[in-house]
Amino acid sequence: MSKSLTRVTRALADHGLQITPLEMGDQTRTAQQAADAVGCALDQIAKSVIFAGLTSGTAILFITAGGNQVDTAKASTVAGEALGKADAALIRAQTGFAIGGVAPIGHLTKVTAFFDPRLLAFDEIWAAAGTPRHIFPIAPEVILQISGAQTADFTT
Repeated sequence: MSKSLTRVTRALADHGLQITPLEMGDQTRTAQQAADAVGCALDQIAKSVIFAGLTSGTAILFITAGGNQVDTAKASTVAGEALGKADAALIRAQTGFAIGGVAPIGHLTKVTAFFDPRLLAFDEIWAAAGTPRHIFPIAPEVILQISGAQTADFTT
């Protein structure tokens, strides 16, 4: 088991959750690929989108429904600072994950996170489990709580 996947399963277990991430036979790098793989609606996929805070230099996480796009202007307002593209090195250094497998939990450092209210419309959502091929199901209210995210309007 990869270090990234181990961190996610440990974070779930640390919150008393007995959830085993699923390894998908095909890549699940995109929200549509993940939705197709598990047979759910596109918006049931919780995308973890990372931006770089241009003032703080930190990774800022936006957990959004699969069919939504993060609006950079709205996201900057929510984050309280201008945001820019986070490069792979920043994402890896602060979250411990590679692009395509960023999970909403299990980060190497505490990451400021915001949550798309659209995800709360579902009983179950699916999120990356630390690798491009692993995902896990969870109630949106639970991932909202354990990720430490706050709900906000940041999508188009």
